[in-house]
Amino acid sequence: MSVLQVGEKAPVFELLNENNETIRLNDFLGKKVVLFFYPRANTKGCTTEACGFRDDYSSFEDRDVVILGISPDDTKDQKEFQEEHKFPYHLLADHDHAIAEKYGVWGLKKMYGREYMGILRTTYVIDETGNISHVFEKVKPLGHSQEVLAVL
Repeated sequence: MSVLQVGEKAPVFELLNENNETIRLNDFLGKKVVLFFYPRANTKGCTTEACGFRDDYSSFEDRDVVILGISPDDTKDQKEFQEEHKFPYHLLADHDHAIAEKYGVWGLKKMYGREYMGILRTTYVIDETGNISHVFEKVKPLGHSQEVLAVL
């Protein structure tokens, strides 16, 4: 499956957050949502990206935008990641990568000559009606939150 495109309906989902609470995409209809997929909690690139959203959080709040992070980590790892870095937004556990697959961001990766399946770092901006309004592929973690703010 390929990455979803602008104009497509964002696949609805229901995932547990860092507090084992159920979060549904449909709960945010009427608001813009920034949905960022990251490979693994507490790794360098993921921490850089997530901290950028944390540091710019008030600018997203001023625009009435919800931020949600998704990775294949379990809720315990998400909780530790959130507490350590004081993220003011939810981190969702997609441990079986089913949602990542629906969004087309679970794919073949290569590192140090090794191939494996994992999250392709991607961010979606979803509009108030649940449609994808912007897609960022092959995200570079440093400065990414500013890049997202620029399209809002």
